[in-house]
Amino acid sequence: MHRYVIKQCKIIVSIIAILYSSAGITAEIVKMSKSGICHDSSSSYYSRTKSFTAFDSLQQCLDSGGRLTKEKQQSKATQVADNSYDRDKFNHWIDSDHDCLNTRHELLLKLSTGTIDYGENKCLVESGKWLDPYTGKTFYNSRDLDVDHLIPLKWAWLHGADSWTAEKRKTFANDDSNLFAVELSVNRQKGAKGPLEWLPPNEAFQCQYIVRFKRIALNYGLEFTKHETVELSQLQKTKCGK
Repeated sequence: MHRYVIKQCKIIVSIIAILYSSAGITAEIVKMSKSGICHDSSSSYYSRTKSFTAFDSLQQCLDSGGRLTKEKQQSKATQVADNSYDRDKFNHWIDSDHDCLNTRHELLLKLSTGTIDYGENKCLVESGKWLDPYTGKTFYNSRDLDVDHLIPLKWAWLHGADSWTAEKRKTFANDDSNLFAVELSVNRQKGAKGPLEWLPPNEAFQCQYIVRFKRIALNYGLEFTKHETVELSQLQKTKCGK
């Protein structure tokens, strides 16, 4: 009887193994390459890593002295930066020339192509004429507009601004080369997205938007990931025709 039970158990185990094998289900191993980098199946080098030490988990590989791939290092760094982001770390809408008009209202004054009307204390721009490049629409009431950071503050934070000085973040947040007066609802739709996730609905402005985004990022030393660099280059070719 005892031998019969053992035999039946072996048969069951064999059947389970066959079923897993036929379904393509295998235990995923983590590979530590000769250079000491830990590759799980999400790594772009996983299938190309032929000479390796196998581990049951990524943590086990790291505990044995392995290192994360650059992809995972960037992902981990982004997650840490995301958790520490605070808009207040960018001192924006300042009155740098002490004329009682802050950055928002200085920009509205600069961009208006019509007569400006101020509030009672002359510190607020209330009406003028503004062409919103994101939509192609014209606006006359400043309350219908947001002043948008072309490169969103959070996007900048996740791409290097987290290591800037407070002074550099203030300069960036008030730099009018990175600012547009745009329709409220469109700015809210954009949020903190980069050009790979969002482009202005005005197709005639999309090429300039991408080119300007890249130029400002370069000026401030903001870094695109390898994936973003490749995808953004392709997007620019599509939208700019070159």
